Amino acid sequence: MQGALFVYDENGVRMFYSKVLATGSSIPDRVITNSFFEYLVEDADNWIFSRTGIRERRFVHDSEATSDLATRAALNALHAGGIEPGELDCIIVSTSTPDMILPPTACIVQKNIGAANAVAFDMNAVCSGFVYAVDTADSLIKSGKYKRVLVIGADTYSKILDFQDKSTCTLFGDGAGALILEATTERTGILQAFIKSDGNGWELIQVPSSGSRKPITPETIASRENTFKMDGRNVYIFATDIIPRVIEEVTAKAGLKASDLDYIIPHQANVRIIDIISKKTGIAKEKFLLNLDRYGNTASASVGLVLDENLRNGTVKAGDLVLMMGFGGGLSWGGIVMQL
Repeated sequence: MQGALFVYDENGVRMFYSKVLATGSSIPDRVITNSFFEYLVEDADNWIFSRTGIRERRFVHDSEATSDLATRAALNALHAGGIEPGELDCIIVSTSTPDMILPPTACIVQKNIGAANAVAFDMNAVCSGFVYAVDTADSLIKSGKYKRVLVIGADTYSKILDFQDKSTCTLFGDGAGALILEATTERTGILQAFIKSDGNGWELIQVPSSGSRKPITPETIASRENTFKMDGRNVYIFATDIIPRVIEEVTAKAGLKASDLDYIIPHQANVRIIDIISKKTGIAKEKFLLNLDRYGNTASASVGLVLDENLRNGTVKAGDLVLMMGFGGGLSWGGIVMQL
């Protein structure tokens, strides 16, 4: 489909919508319970769970990288949809922990799955990345450029955490979530999207020594500047303020009310944030689908993991209205309303 100006169905009708064809996910087999962090804090399980809602998370093995998780998630999505890799037109990998600074992790995944006909590229919007990537895929399909796009959110934060900083290293886990969108004439799939960023908050979430501004040196390693840093308090304030507005705005743009939604899949950062959002919006907490107790904050993988898990276990069913939302470094945030 590359190079096509528009995409049409067999009756010559232009396809305007992006339906969800399949999902997939992948998590490492290495389970890290809260007790792992006893070296940092006494009664680690209670300390972490009471503040975050997290009981355990998954870390990759030393030999594994982000592309390994992304590849497995992609293959699982292809299998679920009965799709051959050669049928993909585009692969977008959202990650802030690529295998290396170059080449794109998406190209490694493309080679691994044998998607010879696809264009492949990475995106980095940190924990908002999956939402950003799905919106980009939807836009590419609606433009007529591509018919079938694979989106993967994958991160291995265990590779960049400062394991002396109890305020951050206890929060994150590794994983990957994937989604395949396909052009359709039906008003289904992605109904509305809203994404935004505010560069004034870029310093709140960062890895200071990791690029051209401050390359990694023995000195930056010694001072742990090559590891993840976050101003947790101000990120918490940002998230609890912006997410209720995202819910209101994206549902209104879709011609819906929040009460019309069957489920909300929030970024899995902290159960306290979800509690505040539920109270501010009046949406019952039961509508928020969570897995952070088992996986922690899996960054860009977070939303895709929850979606795939709940489609597979039957919680989310065909026809359900679901709102996915993310927030993270940049600062960045966004929401997508879709009908499964």
